Amino acid sequence: MTTSTAGARAGTKILEVADLSVSFVTESGNVSAVDHVTLDLAPGEIVGVVGESGCGKSVTAMSLAGLLPRSARVTGSVRLRGTELIGAPETSLRRVRGKEIAYIFQEPMTSLNPVLTVGRQIGEVLQVHERLSRKAVKARAIELLSLVGIPSAARRVDNYPHQLSGGMRQRVMIAMAVACNPTVLVADEPTTALDVTVQAGILEVLRDLRDRLGTSILIITHDLGVIADIADRVVVMYAGRVVERAPVTSLFARPQHQYTHGLLNASPTPGRHAGTDRLQEIPGLVPVLSKQPDACTFADRCPAASDTCRGSAPGLSALGSPDHLVACWHPVEAT
Repeated sequence: MTTSTAGARAGTKILEVADLSVSFVTESGNVSAVDHVTLDLAPGEIVGVVGESGCGKSVTAMSLAGLLPRSARVTGSVRLRGTELIGAPETSLRRVRGKEIAYIFQEPMTSLNPVLTVGRQIGEVLQVHERLSRKAVKARAIELLSLVGIPSAARRVDNYPHQLSGGMRQRVMIAMAVACNPTVLVADEPTTALDVTVQAGILEVLRDLRDRLGTSILIITHDLGVIADIADRVVVMYAGRVVERAPVTSLFARPQHQYTHGLLNASPTPGRHAGTDRLQEIPGLVPVLSKQPDACTFADRCPAASDTCRGSAPGLSALGSPDHLVACWHPVEAT
């Protein structure tokens, strides 16, 4: 039995997000980014959040530790080990960030400071949360670089970001994130712009950290291949809503929401898309909503949409098994 399975069976949840909604006040009006999102994370579990750009994945992740700008209006509940984070004072959230919930951001070259060595940037996290001496900080930074698979860590700790490859810079970001052994690690597109072999190495590092440290990981991506490779469970988001939630094997074997089905059909599969076979694209774009309608937000792009879809929003309900939930009036299996 894996750590994640044991945690899930015991019913323990490290992170619980319930009815999370986020909107932004902009010059052109109100924008609804997240609508009543509910998800959870068990000890040692890896949950993937997938969807097109603009579906609310990153906004959901940033809201967990209060990292959204002041223009954001956040409602709902985010509980970490039973402690409510929504509405918590800034001093409390600062103790959570990096120590309890840590982030791996996409595009490490823009996240890392180009004029500071990677060792010093890792050390900042340790000095803030662990109060270590300068000597202990450098020793810990070397240890962390070795942990994430960077060779010659004692030499690399004094390198600047531009002296490292893209894959190494992403490993530095992971080292910074796990410096204080966080309870939850949020990886936002950690393999963006990396080639396939480097991507596989990054995913292996994340998997190894889960196994060694027992870290729970929330991984955000638009790459279904990444989800299939590393996730235990999957949350599919569209236009700010969760439209399907299931164990990874169940979702790939029997996708139920028409959007999930479309995403899988739009992904190249060896053998199925050989020669001149064309991928089945999903027509249209993710809508930008001033407010969430009482309707299925995917209806205008859905091949199975009906008047019911345009007049009423479906709720998440179990289909086939209690842990496979879908919000769709016309699920794939029924059509």
